[in-house]
Amino acid sequence: MQKEILLVAEAVSGEKGLPQEAIFEAIEQALATATKKRYSENSNIEVIIDPKTGDYETFRLWEVVSQEDIEDLGVQVIHDDQNNELGSLIREKVENVEFGRIAAQAAKQVIVQKVRDAERLEIIKKFRPYLGTLINGAVKKVTRELIIVDLGENAEASLPRRDLVQGEIYRVGDRIKGILEESVRENRGAQLVLSRSSKDMVTELFKLEVPEIAEEVIQIRSVARDSGARTKIAVKTNDVRIDPVGACVGMRGSRVQAVSNELGSERIDIVVWDDDPAKLLINTLSPAEVTSIVMDDDSGIMEVEVKDENLALAIGKNGQNIRLASELVGWEIQISGENDNLDAKESPENALIKYMGVDQELANKLIENGLDSVQKISKAEANDFEKIEELDAEIIDTLIERAEEALLEIAIAEMDEESVETEIDNTLESLESLKPEHIELLKNAGIKDKENLADLSSDELSPILDLSEEEAGKIIMDARSDWFN
Repeated sequence: MQKEILLVAEAVSGEKGLPQEAIFEAIEQALATATKKRYSENSNIEVIIDPKTGDYETFRLWEVVSQEDIEDLGVQVIHDDQNNELGSLIREKVENVEFGRIAAQAAKQVIVQKVRDAERLEIIKKFRPYLGTLINGAVKKVTRELIIVDLGENAEASLPRRDLVQGEIYRVGDRIKGILEESVRENRGAQLVLSRSSKDMVTELFKLEVPEIAEEVIQIRSVARDSGARTKIAVKTNDVRIDPVGACVGMRGSRVQAVSNELGSERIDIVVWDDDPAKLLINTLSPAEVTSIVMDDDSGIMEVEVKDENLALAIGKNGQNIRLASELVGWEIQISGENDNLDAKESPENALIKYMGVDQELANKLIENGLDSVQKISKAEANDFEKIEELDAEIIDTLIERAEEALLEIAIAEMDEESVETEIDNTLESLESLKPEHIELLKNAGIKDKENLADLSSDELSPILDLSEEEAGKIIMDARSDWFN
């Protein structure tokens, strides 16, 4: 048996390239498992092999515990004067189990698993220097939950579907890019994973497209991303001769467009970084005109006021623009128009009746107590209503909730008005690069406005207008010009 153990350890070590210590450990576990089968109760077994001779000894272990902590007599023993101190182990030598066919088979299974774990660990060690960087691979397998990507060199990474850009579809054999990350799963150890929804994805793609970023002449100081929809990045350079935004946009938008195309036409806004958060916010909200900013350093909140006609633009669809601006700047932003209600011509009394649904008497009492706008009521606390005797705590909570809902309705209404006001700017006729015959062809193809045109790729537009892909690409970039302003 001793010779067999030594032969197994030597053969497997040489074949799999593992140290003999790992093989002996696997055999020890297999012998311990075989020994446990002798006992009907739970047991704790330890086997120690002499790596030089192949001799081994088997011990049964008990942990010394107090009377109150005893749970399993198979692996625990109650502490008394003759036992060792609490927490120590009592060892009893027992008869060795033979290293026969069953033990050898169990050892083989343990060894195979250890080989797999060791090989996976070696692959992960090899790829750890590339964590957080952009890496290429080929789709090897597609399941409902994830995509398996072949990275080469016998390495694989999983890409969960939640980390794909919205709307992306991949098939076996497709090339794919993603940010390499490491995930530790219980009972499975470390795994390599990819992400395409990470902020780092945008940063790494710009490094590929903009040499000034790769050479660190331009720095990406902050990134805020709503994967698949919109990204904002703030860039900075210490070289006064370089326009950081222009360098990232590229000639006719070629550089930023290449990044956008890789991310499923995700819209990308590029602004100039400023160490002053207020100035950075002004850059981020442009072209919305900011009229005032009040900063609270203790709470990290900025109260921002913009022109009424710019409020919907600053908030963005479903609040996306202001949410990304807040993430980019690193402050919580509370935004409002110059007037607290939608229609500046409306009296405070009429505004409260219209948006809060209160009667005239209650509206007047709210105004008398300084609560003369929907915005103020939404920010009020219970003690701000204490002078209005007929209001109990439940009614006060309802008023505050109603004010918060009214603010959302106001923002939506403003966005609707803004879209109506700018509808004429979205027409195909506003594009100088389009000839009248082109416009007619586009409308016949169901492409009614600039937004529809901007969503096309050059190979889709080229046959519609009977132009080269290069000419079609210039027209598409013209339609997308508003994205980069």
